[in-house]
Amino acid sequence: MDESVHVRYMVSDVAKALAFYTGHLGFTVETDYAPAFGSVRRGNLRLLLAGPQSSAGRPMPDGAVPGPGGWNRIHFIVPDLAEEVARLKAEGCEFRNEILTGPGGSQILLLDPSGNVIELFQPAGQG
Repeated sequence: MDESVHVRYMVSDVAKALAFYTGHLGFTVETDYAPAFGSVRRGNLRLLLAGPQSSAGRPMPDGAVPGPGGWNRIHFIVPDLAEEVARLKAEGCEFRNEILTGPGGSQILLLDPSGNVIELFQPAGQG
């Protein structure tokens, strides 16, 4: 049985998404069928990047069109959140908020080029 976790993100530009995930977050390209579809992998996570021209981007019977964004997200634990945020900001990455700290740790929401959310999280007591 495949032990990978597969997540699909709708993206507005597959080529930009592939460059973002490989250039900033350490993914490797698995498939590149831009502009319709691409997939990247990091460890056991396979991220499917579906553009508007993909079958996943086709309108639903009620006329709703799948699109990027929203609040669902992939979640990465990082050893030093402030350092990771500084690196990504220096590389021109965009964030939805600033670092928030709670009883379980600290987090921030990174945006991919289509507005999909990636949560970066540092558990309390780490760092």
